[in-house]
Amino acid sequence: MTQFELSREHEAFRRTVRDFAEATIRPHVGEWDRAHHFPTDVVQRMGDLGLFGLTSPEEYGGAGIDPADGPFTSLCLAIEELGRIDQSLGVTLEAGVGLGINPILTYGTEEQKATWLPDLVAGQRLAGFGLTEPGAGSDAGATKTRAELENGEWIINGSKQFITNSGSDITSLVTVTARTGVSDTGRPEISAIIVPAGTPGFVAEPAYDKLGWNISDTHPLAFSDCRVPEGNLVGERGRGYAQFLAILDDGRVAIAALAVGLIQACVDLCVEYSLDRQTMGGPIGRKQGVAFQIADLEVMLHASRMLTYRAAAMKDAMLGGGGPSMKDFKQAASVAKLYTSESAVTATRIATQVFGGYGFMEEYPVARFYRDAKILEIGEGTSEVQRMLIARGLGLPVE
Repeated sequence: MTQFELSREHEAFRRTVRDFAEATIRPHVGEWDRAHHFPTDVVQRMGDLGLFGLTSPEEYGGAGIDPADGPFTSLCLAIEELGRIDQSLGVTLEAGVGLGINPILTYGTEEQKATWLPDLVAGQRLAGFGLTEPGAGSDAGATKTRAELENGEWIINGSKQFITNSGSDITSLVTVTARTGVSDTGRPEISAIIVPAGTPGFVAEPAYDKLGWNISDTHPLAFSDCRVPEGNLVGERGRGYAQFLAILDDGRVAIAALAVGLIQACVDLCVEYSLDRQTMGGPIGRKQGVAFQIADLEVMLHASRMLTYRAAAMKDAMLGGGGPSMKDFKQAASVAKLYTSESAVTATRIATQVFGGYGFMEEYPVARFYRDAKILEIGEGTSEVQRMLIARGLGLPVE
């Protein structure tokens, strides 16, 4: 049976990240959110704390944590604790590792790893992953971005959208998927290619004006006769989409951890407010209509946390060469992502209701969390995609 109870070391690590988030992020998060400000210095301080290197080996500057000691669980704890204070910086870490570091660490050549990973693992630079397009995402066959090989260079033309960590001052590269031909079956051949920041023909267009995650860095990308060396191909030619899907399983667990942090914040805020807010001669927390809603939040929190920690422990066991099958892990990742993300949306709705009119005011964090929550049901695979994957895992022939 996979063990998913936290060790003393994990709990100590959690406190370290919590102290950092409380001291460094909480005092400024409201101001940053209103200004849509990406705090580069804070992200690099997260790197100094070792957060971007938790799942990487020592040879690239990572922590080199033994799988038995739960490196992936440590990453999820860090994302949870950052997300408890601010979802944007939580997803900056999640995407920085899952979508920036992991494609190169998992599929890159030794030269690519030596060139790009040290700065990424140190958190001094960031990388993005360009999959989604205006008409393509989960549907790989609809990918329109193309890369043609000519005289030892890939010539890339096309566009991407909703790409995290893609246009910050410290972005060093984006790994993009592109059509590089047609497979033997007649389907589009999709490959992944590293495009360094500053490459002529590669433009990170102005950042989006988003509903939430205002502190995170998110851009549409444009490629016009963008030339990169043939050696920038990541993994096998024609396997780019399959590689991304494999990496996405880890990302679903990490998004679940982000959701857990949000639900914890809702519980904390509601308990504090319901004890302080006085009406009719006493705190509103004595009213069953309020207290029972907060009790429901606590139930969602415990269930979400256990689903997430279990999936993270399964990943760590797999890193150690044992544990569950990939099929079982994929199912656990989708279950965790679906339940926690939908619970997070519900939790913010309840929290806003508990705060009443104050919950509608931007000066209170529940308003920011309310805006931030919805994307959790969309990113790293929508709720509909998770239900489809879970059903398929049960043997149902769902399309």
